[in-house]
Amino acid sequence: MNQGDIGKIGEDFCCNYFKKRGFFILERNYHSRNGEIDLIVENENFLVFVEVKTRSDKKIGEARDAVDYSKQRKIALTAIKYLSENGMRKQPRFDVFEVLHHNGKIFKFNHIENAFQYDESFGGKSNC
Repeated sequence: MNQGDIGKIGEDFCCNYFKKRGFFILERNYHSRNGEIDLIVENENFLVFVEVKTRSDKKIGEARDAVDYSKQRKIALTAIKYLSENGMRKQPRFDVFEVLHHNGKIFKFNHIENAFQYDESFGGKSNC
């Protein structure tokens, strides 16, 4: 199983998780020159930019640890591009969704709402 397959397993699971909670999936793998956002979802209150981290049970450390300052900056700048193209209809939020699997079968997940905030040091203009 390659990294792309593993990532897709986590993203598919995450999509279903959000759908079951009344969210609409707006974008999957949204790209800008600054980076990528795995999922963009919305409900009646929030526009959520989701970073999905999928790890095998053999990987050491928390998946959320991979969403460091540099990754947060890339996500935030990509979110600004999305907002400039689509407008801000709802309160934006940055979530991290961790998925742990063994041989492609998910055995644990963790949804971290509001995992980080837009930081002025990221650069770019924000209405967040």
